Amino acid sequence: EVQLQASGGGLVQAGGSLRLSCAASGSSFDDYNIGWFRQAPGKEREGVSCITVSDGSTYYEDSVKGRFAISADNAKNTVYLQMNNLKPEDTAVYYCAAEQGAIDITWYYPERWDYWGQGTQVTVSS
Repeated sequence: EVQLQASGGGLVQAGGSLRLSCAASGSSFDDYNIGWFRQAPGKEREGVSCITVSDGSTYYEDSVKGRFAISADNAKNTVYLQMNNLKPEDTAVYYCAAEQGAIDITWYYPERWDYWGQGTQVTVSS
């Protein structure tokens, strides 16, 4: 079983950048897909991006394409989410999650993910 620790959130002005980290422990890092999700107040949790650690395949939700970049550092068992050109609508609690299996279009849905880290707050001011 994998344990996840998310960090890196904060307060930033619109147009700014943040890098979130998701540190994994307790199991073979390469066996997992790692995803980032977010949940804004009053809204459902939604997928932002995910990566298949073994081959580096990446996936993005449409609203973050071109602004966010997900990457994995296998030596550190850590997945990063670089967020650039942040917008107020990106404000949310961000979570990382892990699961095993082939990624398909259902990656976006939180229900398919098995392991979750605690959230980290991202606030973008206008």
